[in-house]
Amino acid sequence: MESHRTKRKRRKRKRVIVEDFEEKKREERVLRRDPLEVFGTDMMSMILSNLDARSVALSLLVSRGWHGVASSDRIWGPKLEELWVGKAHIPRLSQIRGLSKLTAYSLAVRDGKRNRIRKDDLCDHVWEFHFNKGAPEYWRNLDPYWKGTGLPMRRYFHPDGSQSADPDDMVWGGHECCYLTVTSIVGEDKIREHYVRINRWPRMSVSRKQDWSWELSNCLYSYSSIPDADREGGTGPLYGLV
Repeated sequence: MESHRTKRKRRKRKRVIVEDFEEKKREERVLRRDPLEVFGTDMMSMILSNLDARSVALSLLVSRGWHGVASSDRIWGPKLEELWVGKAHIPRLSQIRGLSKLTAYSLAVRDGKRNRIRKDDLCDHVWEFHFNKGAPEYWRNLDPYWKGTGLPMRRYFHPDGSQSADPDDMVWGGHECCYLTVTSIVGEDKIREHYVRINRWPRMSVSRKQDWSWELSNCLYSYSSIPDADREGGTGPLYGLV
């Protein structure tokens, strides 16, 4: 027969096992609870603020409660400012009054991926101009970019379709100049061909850099948009993200 001492040890072990089991069940119940219920709105807002934008965007899909917290300007305001750091241009779309910071962030990202240049983009920015290696040597000898003297030449696009340069530009010569943008789209808004042309000179291909600046170029010359991120109200079109 078991001694009294042995029975007591066995009861103690059972009690410990039961307590451990109940503790695990309590932990599981806590883990299964919605973190928003456990931590509350303020704490969850602080937690989400330390996540990257993509993670916060994914948390919007968890529930209505999570969406309410994860979509707040308190979270997206700083992230929008971070997004704009180092960018050459700030999209006008994201500067519309009354937009939530989440919406402004989304529009800014989409616009930053846009490769189709619009008249607003051409006219809103000042452009640095220089000849490429394929241009005649006589032209390159007039270009500060190649001579390494003076400031780069600048060009200005105007809403009426004309283009101008600075008064002291040695290359410009005061001739009449106009531009146009050409875009052909096929299928589901897929761009087949897109370029900018000035007078009858060779068409310029359009490219977008990681800092959201633009570059136009052909075999003879190149244009680069000058950063203007501090421009009030932003730049670019208010519509069309293709």
